[in-house]
Amino acid sequence: MAQEKGNISINTENIFPIIKKWLYSEKDIFIRELVSNASDAINKLKKLDAMGEAELPDDNKYEIKVIVNKNDKTIKVLDNGLGMTDEEVKKYINQIAFSGAVDFIEKYKDKSDDAQIIGHFGLGFYSAFMVSERVQIDTLSYQNGAKAVKWVSDGGTEFEMSDSDKTDRGTVITLYLAEDSLEFLDEYKMRQTLEKYFAFLPIELYLEDAAKEAENTEEKTEEKGEDKTEPAAPKPLNDTKPLWLKNPKDCTDEEYKKFYTKVFHDFNEPLFWIHLNMDYPFNLKGILYFPKLKHEFETMEGQIKLYYNQVFVADNIKEVIPEFLMLLKGVLDCPDLPLNVSRSFLQNDGYVNKISSHITKKVADKLTSLFENERESYDKYWSDINPFVKYGCIREDKFYDRVKDIIIYKSTKGGYVTLKEYLENNKEKHENTVFYVSDENQQAQYIKLFNENDMEAVILSSMIDNHFMSLIESKVTGVKFNRIDADISANMKQENTGISEQDVSYLETLFKETINDDKLKIQVEALKNESIPAVVLLSEHSRRMQEMSKMYGGGMDMSSMFPKEQTLVLNSSNKLVKAIIDLKNNESKKEDVKLISEHIFDLAMMSHQQLEPEAMSKFIARSNEILMKLV
Repeated sequence: MAQEKGNISINTENIFPIIKKWLYSEKDIFIRELVSNASDAINKLKKLDAMGEAELPDDNKYEIKVIVNKNDKTIKVLDNGLGMTDEEVKKYINQIAFSGAVDFIEKYKDKSDDAQIIGHFGLGFYSAFMVSERVQIDTLSYQNGAKAVKWVSDGGTEFEMSDSDKTDRGTVITLYLAEDSLEFLDEYKMRQTLEKYFAFLPIELYLEDAAKEAENTEEKTEEKGEDKTEPAAPKPLNDTKPLWLKNPKDCTDEEYKKFYTKVFHDFNEPLFWIHLNMDYPFNLKGILYFPKLKHEFETMEGQIKLYYNQVFVADNIKEVIPEFLMLLKGVLDCPDLPLNVSRSFLQNDGYVNKISSHITKKVADKLTSLFENERESYDKYWSDINPFVKYGCIREDKFYDRVKDIIIYKSTKGGYVTLKEYLENNKEKHENTVFYVSDENQQAQYIKLFNENDMEAVILSSMIDNHFMSLIESKVTGVKFNRIDADISANMKQENTGISEQDVSYLETLFKETINDDKLKIQVEALKNESIPAVVLLSEHSRRMQEMSKMYGGGMDMSSMFPKEQTLVLNSSNKLVKAIIDLKNNESKKEDVKLISEHIFDLAMMSHQQLEPEAMSKFIARSNEILMKLV
């Protein structure tokens, strides 16, 4: 063809500086767009071949190559797809592709998060100018008699077209890099970028370093008289048939575990997984893993990788994936997902909403199946998965409705119980009240009291449990959660105190004056357990208000807004408390009685919560004083 110069048909300002400015921190999307285009060109040729509309050699092998050359400061993207004729170059590069770039800019003008284009897809071929001073296309169509075409542009609206010396079918895009983008010539960085986006591309993808290849060729030429061995065939960077494409029935546990390690670089085996494999009414494939947690804070560090026809889009796109599922790790491939749209569009897209609902259902189904068919394993997994399940219930009503009957609680009697089982087991002792423990060590004395009276409590020690208890109370009519130190059950008390009303009044007055806290209530009860002199109770309402103020106070001390409703319960069955009563008229023992009273209160407080530094200092000094009296 005769050399041709021209202007791209769209009348607009130079859009490329705008693209560079807006997407500077995400420049690597140019390689994703170009390799994706190369993959599309090959897939289109495959379809034509399958339809008998393209004549290809029997030994035809499809592949994509990316070649970096530090010497020339170039990057080449090569494919052996269907190629283009000169008319197709004019149509697809000068008109359609450029129009697509202009549309991209229009969509991207709104800088708000909701308006941003998912993964910045849609820029296409013109993303090459994000990193290049000049771009050259050499292409030869698969069509019989086609001539190779060269297209060159420096990023403005002008281009040149002429004959190319390319002899094999396909397209080569050569990027002459700008000085601020030379980092992409580093083989390691390019490998990272390609593996990020194309670890599972369905076409074999190869990376070559032209400078290294030249050095290796030169060294081999200089080697004379030595045995020549055939170099090992290069290996593609990608796995063209990822595990999620296989039928779940054909996958082994070992394959699932290896895939997990490969994708997430986590060498702790996952607990279990869900293989999604749906073709109708929408196309969705993927694998979701429930990771084993080292500590609770890790529950906020999940990673769901979203793919589009095996090309990576982004991590944790909340508009597509239910928010609570972000606590898991996994891959989802959604070929029908609209990509060149804003995040706000996705939020209201019917297809996306169906995907979200389907994933939620499959996760709930898997958990239900484990509960019903592998209860022992389910109980074992619960310590790891309960923050996820509870968070899911809080965030999504539909998920709660599906799993509400399989939520289990660790019991102080051993094993796990559902809410229904707990309420049934304890209906005669405390109907519709669930006693819980938030710290097994701190509340050990209260657990002992419960155990001695054949009473049951459940362990709720996760950060999320305060919110979760409130959710259950709002969902299940009449049910209330009380911490184990919120009240003394009638089952723990004897029918009467065993002492006179005057003695009760004496104890109340003595401890009020000794402790000197107007907000502290004093109560005398005869507990069945005679070894404990006193316990401290804090009303459930007061505790929750205190905990909420800590959580949402932003570092401010808001305790004065929610005063503690604490009660000191003195055990009249205890020998030490009885001894105090016996000494009430002994003036010589008045200071000793005060000392013992203070000590009883501190011991009760230590079983309830940590002492403040000043109170702990006084407790230690008082302990030494008591010990000295024993010498």
